[in-house]
Amino acid sequence: MKKSLFRTFIIKYAEIGIKGRNRFLFEDALVDRVKNALRDMAGSFYLRKTPGRIFLEMKEDFDFDEVVERLGKVFGTVGIAPTLSLEDEGFDALAQQVVSYWGDMYGDRMNGEKPLTFKVNARRNRKNYPKNSMEINADLGEVLLQAYPQLKVDVHKPEILLEVEIRDRIYVYSEILPGPGGMPVGTGGKAMLLLSGGIDSPVAGWMIAKRGVTLDAVYFNAPPYTSERALQKVVDLATIVSAYTGPINLHVINFTDIQLKIYELCPHEELTIIMRRYMMRIAEKLAQDCGALGLVTGESIGQVASQTMASLVATNEVCTLPVYRPLIAFDKQDIVEISERIGTYETSILPYEDCCTIFVAKHPVTKPNVNVIRRHEHNLDEVIGPLLEAAFETDRIIRVGAEEE
Repeated sequence: MKKSLFRTFIIKYAEIGIKGRNRFLFEDALVDRVKNALRDMAGSFYLRKTPGRIFLEMKEDFDFDEVVERLGKVFGTVGIAPTLSLEDEGFDALAQQVVSYWGDMYGDRMNGEKPLTFKVNARRNRKNYPKNSMEINADLGEVLLQAYPQLKVDVHKPEILLEVEIRDRIYVYSEILPGPGGMPVGTGGKAMLLLSGGIDSPVAGWMIAKRGVTLDAVYFNAPPYTSERALQKVVDLATIVSAYTGPINLHVINFTDIQLKIYELCPHEELTIIMRRYMMRIAEKLAQDCGALGLVTGESIGQVASQTMASLVATNEVCTLPVYRPLIAFDKQDIVEISERIGTYETSILPYEDCCTIFVAKHPVTKPNVNVIRRHEHNLDEVIGPLLEAAFETDRIIRVGAEEE
C-alpha cells in the first residue's frame, strides 16, 4: 500500500447499524471513542458522521501507521479504509484519477504471468450524479482494462475490489484494514474486573469491554509474599488493556491478613475456594461503590480446581451482582492466542507470583459442598469483620491509561 496517497479514512461499523432509533447514540459514542484515541496525535484531524460511515480527515502531516494502529483498538470499528477523497470534476477526471490510483497501488502486482483480477463496486448515494451505479461499474472497469491490459474482471471472487462511493465528494478505496469489532466502550454499562497477573483475566476484561462495557479493576496484593514487581506487572497489564477500553481505575487491596487467617482457621483443601469467596465479596462492594453493574473474571470451566462447576457455584453463592465470565468455555490455547493478539501475553508470563499462586493447597477440593464451605467459614466469624474493614482501608486507586477529554 502506498501510504502517502491517503489523508482520509472511512471508519466502518456493522452491529451499530441495526440499532434502530437508538442508532445515533452508538454512532456518537463511536465518534467520541475515535476522538479520544487520536486526541494527542501531532497534527489536526476532522471527524464527521454520515449514515453508515464515519469519515476521518487528517489535516496536517501525520503518521499513517500510528493512526491505523490507534483506530484498530477502537471497539465498534470493523474496518478502516484508507481512501482517496476527490472533488467531483466529472467522470473523465474520476476515471483518470482511478487509473493513477491503480498504478500507484498495484503497479508492482501486474507483472506476473497470471492476470490480476478485479471488480468495481460503485455506490451512488448522491442521486443527481449523471451515471448510475451499474454504469459507473462498467465504465470504470472498461477504463482500467484499457489502461492495464494485464487485468481481468472477476465479478464473483476478485483479488481486488475497487470501491467507489459517490457522496458529497467521491471516495475511492480498495483496501480495508480490520478493526476489532464489538460496540463502543461506554454503551454497555460498567463492570469490575478481578485482575490478576495471569493470562486469563486481562483477556476477559478485553472481551467484556468489546461489548461496550467500561471497566474498573481490582487486584489483591499480598505483601510481603508478593513483590512490587508483581504489582507493577498488573499495572502494566491494566495499561495495555486500557488502550482499548479507555482509562481504568485499578483498586489495589492488601489481602495478606485475610489469607493468613483463612490458612490458619480453615481446612487447607478449601483455601482457594474460601479466598475466592472473600475476593468476590470485596470486589462486589467496590463495584457497588463505583456504580458497576457486575463482576468480571477470567475463569474457564475445569481449567484449575477452583474453576470446576461445583467450585464456581460455591464462588457465585456470595455475590448478589451478576458475575460475567467471557472465557467460560475457552480452551487455554484460545485464550493465549487472544492475549498474544492484544499484546498482554508477554507481560502475563513474567515470573512474578500473585497472591493466588502462593496460597495454593497441595490437594484442593474440586467438588466443594456449599454448605460445608459455609460451615467452615464460621471459623472466621470472630476475626473476619475487622480484617475486611482493614482491607478496604488499604484500597489504593491507580489510574491507568490516558485521561479522556
